[in-house]
Amino acid sequence: MSSTSPSTTGKLSRPARRAFLVVHVTASASRLGLTLGLLALGITAATTGSAVTVEASVRAMKLFADWLLLPVAFLTLVSGLVPALGTRWGLARYRWVLVKFWMTLATAAATVFALRPGVNSAVAAVAAGGPLPDAGDVLFGPVVSLSAYVFMTVISVLKPWGPTRRGRRPRTASARPRVGDSAPTRRPA
Repeated sequence: MSSTSPSTTGKLSRPARRAFLVVHVTASASRLGLTLGLLALGITAATTGSAVTVEASVRAMKLFADWLLLPVAFLTLVSGLVPALGTRWGLARYRWVLVKFWMTLATAAATVFALRPGVNSAVAAVAAGGPLPDAGDVLFGPVVSLSAYVFMTVISVLKPWGPTRRGRRPRTASARPRVGDSAPTRRPA
């Protein structure tokens, strides 16, 4: 596997695979850290009695959600997708890889359609001089995201559930004896 072009061989070279792995792990850890930061800010906004602290917390959450979460989510998705398509893990060969892919897409969509709108409505209400309208707007997204990211980390390490039906087919084909391998011996009946 000396070629670095996945289009010619269907596989990534070892240096390319390692580079994508480093980027993927770094982006995933960043996403987890951002989520912990959002959770800390959300808890602060929901529990403090200070209007100034509430406003500062939700404005910081908006900054994280608008400028950091989506680029990091996209980087996590791409840096996981390229190696999945260019290595033996494949995208649909192992259940844990497929689950991580769909969960990554789901959490990115939840960031766009649930977390950001919730934070934006909290910022608008607090900036207008009102109280935090609903603590769920600033707590639900980070709690769900954190749970999803911890789960994805666990399955990345443990690699449970084995191959999919598609993943078992190539393995069965490669289990046939190769030229030069000794054939199994039969005992006379």
